[in-house]
Amino acid sequence: MAKNFKIVSISSEVDPYSKTGGLADVARSLPKSLHRLGHEVIIITPFYGRIINREKYKLEKIYSEVKIEIDQKNEINASYYRAELMPGLKVYFVRNDKYFSRRKSLYGSSHENARFYFFDMAALKLVSLLKFKADIIHCHDWQSGLIPYLKKTRFKNSQTLSGAAVVYTIHNLVFQLGSNWWEVPLKYKDQGKSALPDFNDRKIEYINFAKRAILNADVINTVSETYAQEILKRSFGQDLHRILINRQHKLFVIVNGIDYYNFNPKNEKSIYRNYDYKKLQRKKLNKKHIQKLFNLKIDQEIPVLCTTSRISYQKGFSLILEVLNKLLVFDIQMIIAGAGDNNFIKELKKIAKKFPDKLAIIPSHEETLKYETQLYAGSDMILLPSHYEPCGINQMKAFRYGCVPIVRSTGGLSDTVIDYQPGNFGNGFKFTNYNSQELLMAITRALETYKYHKVWRDLVCRGMKPSFSWDLPAQKYLELYKTAIKLKKENV
Repeated sequence: MAKNFKIVSISSEVDPYSKTGGLADVARSLPKSLHRLGHEVIIITPFYGRIINREKYKLEKIYSEVKIEIDQKNEINASYYRAELMPGLKVYFVRNDKYFSRRKSLYGSSHENARFYFFDMAALKLVSLLKFKADIIHCHDWQSGLIPYLKKTRFKNSQTLSGAAVVYTIHNLVFQLGSNWWEVPLKYKDQGKSALPDFNDRKIEYINFAKRAILNADVINTVSETYAQEILKRSFGQDLHRILINRQHKLFVIVNGIDYYNFNPKNEKSIYRNYDYKKLQRKKLNKKHIQKLFNLKIDQEIPVLCTTSRISYQKGFSLILEVLNKLLVFDIQMIIAGAGDNNFIKELKKIAKKFPDKLAIIPSHEETLKYETQLYAGSDMILLPSHYEPCGINQMKAFRYGCVPIVRSTGGLSDTVIDYQPGNFGNGFKFTNYNSQELLMAITRALETYKYHKVWRDLVCRGMKPSFSWDLPAQKYLELYKTAIKLKKENV
């Protein structure tokens, strides 16, 4: 009989409690899948006091004002709350109002490293308090990146923690600490091996969490095959490519999934009309609904394109802005939803004024979350021309709702989207170079294909049928956990 693991999953955001992007989706869905497979999982995340509704989610205080000894000179109090993400799956929240309840956003402090250094210490302290003898501590992205280092140093004598192997998942290597790693002065660059400075020392803000995680975790994984190869090169390795090359024996790949229980057009309540690939004609009612909702001309024949990602250079918005005026000359409609770079948003709004009946802009993170699946259900295509994309979850969600992706061939977009050509069995449209002409050509191919109703229907159905659920990735993570335990024992 297979061993049932005790797993601690640690993330700075977990949907539905807190969310800025795909990390929150993964931090919710993977533990749920592992729990369904019979493993004992607990989740630890910060309590963002101005974002998380204690009453709504039935948070129960379990420890009050626990002293966290950060270093020999500094102690900070933490309180802990508990809720259930699903029956039997417990979520623990670390509360400190100074660090996590002063703003309505998850990030953006000038003391981000201090916030998450405290959080990482408090998370390990909680595992000890609970006497939860974990087999695996799973750390997600830079915010939990000090945990592999702290476990080997400050908590090296903990009987509760000593048996746990540590897995570190790189969701996006560009984020390594609470500020831009490339802006850290050379003399303050963290080599990753020295003792941490005093908590009150400004040098704390230069500690590279991701580097220390890669140096100290038992295994490291990233979220697509292509991205795993990209980060070993200087152009994508974000200055960490050398240490990753040295640790290739510890570097693994597991492509993310999406929660098929949550994202299901057949029974989801937030979309206008339910459907599946067998009743695809009902998708047209959702299209009519969003055209009306965003003051666009109601016409089934006009293709509707959407974006639902962060409005940033990474997500390809420099390319989108280059082609948008040319694109809107065609008989199309576009809905752009997402918060992000104000300069990009300003330019998008200018173009929207020129084409008010063709372009709708929703520059709000909260509104994007509210309308996300309605946009997939009502749109014909989703545009994802990312400069780089470790995995990407939006294209998987879009597939689920019969919304065809147009993507740049990078990272997880390359791994999950098969380029359609007449006569093949592709499920989307791809272009290779970060170039506006190539993007325009890919969109033009999609628009031409859209004119052939039977061909387009088959294309949509192919995207809706394959499973991007968490069932397979969860099984792969269990194998990764076994590898982590083995490597820890071998002290490799």
